[in-house]
Amino acid sequence: MTSRVTYAPQDFQKMCKQAERDQESKKLVALMDRVKRQIAQRANPELKAPESKLPAKPGSVLRLPSRSAPFDR
Repeated sequence: MTSRVTYAPQDFQKMCKQAERDQESKKLVALMDRVKRQIAQRANPELKAPESKLPAKPGSVLRLPSRSAPFDR
């Protein structure tokens, strides 16, 4: 029989809340970058917007890895 790691309910809730905070902070950083690019583009219209580092497909969603250790498998 294999032993599984079980977390106490409050530890699991803390990990879930931390994962939610990590996700929200990543969304906020992406939003701030987009706003900065838009402001720069409005201030200097002849300046072309920098291309994204990741290839984007229409309808695709950007998924960033989580930093929470228990969820990195």
